[in-house]
Amino acid sequence: MRFLKGHGTENDFVILPDPDAELDLSAALVAKICDRRAGIGADGVLRVVRTKQHPEVAGQAARAEWFMDYRNADGSVAEMCGNGVRVFARYLLDAGLTDASEFGIATRGGVRQARVEENGDITVDMGKPVVGRESVATLGNQEYRGVQVDMGNPHLACAIGDPVAQLDLARQPGFDPGVFPHGVNIELFNPVGTTRAVMRVYERGSGETRSCGTGAVATAVAAARMSGETTGRWTVEVLGGTLTVILDEDTSYLSGPAMIVASGNLTLAE
Repeated sequence: MRFLKGHGTENDFVILPDPDAELDLSAALVAKICDRRAGIGADGVLRVVRTKQHPEVAGQAARAEWFMDYRNADGSVAEMCGNGVRVFARYLLDAGLTDASEFGIATRGGVRQARVEENGDITVDMGKPVVGRESVATLGNQEYRGVQVDMGNPHLACAIGDPVAQLDLARQPGFDPGVFPHGVNIELFNPVGTTRAVMRVYERGSGETRSCGTGAVATAVAAARMSGETTGRWTVEVLGGTLTVILDEDTSYLSGPAMIVASGNLTLAE
């Protein structure tokens, strides 16, 4: 099968063009593709399917021709991926599947509108964050209190006093399974001033990643609440670069670089 490799602030993905939804993309095959020693290596897989061909999202076909079928590195299905949808948008543009400067992308979290900026960055309307109650993440013997933020997928964004650069995120931080029965993406961040944050993230199904787009928005939401704000422009520094998050009364926007770096033929089998 044909593949491409792309990344957004070093959050990397294998892209599988499958317009007519013909691939049997099992969890085991996805995990093998994403294996960084035995496969291509990635934080997840983006399958490119015509929206009308996929029964889960066929109802979105009038607003978005293409569906981003996103899978985590362990093969599990995910609702949304902020950097993934930006890389997906870059693929559609580079492959000539759209020539519009703004267009919709179908996801399990709903249609996301993408826009190409003059500097080449991709901006995506991420929808209105849904803020829940506080909860706790545990890392070693430390507890970090954070806020639940639903971005179409679940997040727990925790402002911490310890420098995030010193954290050991080799293992999943603990969380309350009663609050997050389907798992959760956990962001640990240091506020820097009032409109900047330095973040690290452990993504459910993928482990620590160099960046997380939905997590960057969740972090901006949590940082804004600490400042007594609900709107504004935030800069979120991740291990793989810098993302910009804009919060307004009705929605949120995620902006940053996205690029395709390789293509080839995939010969892996289960």
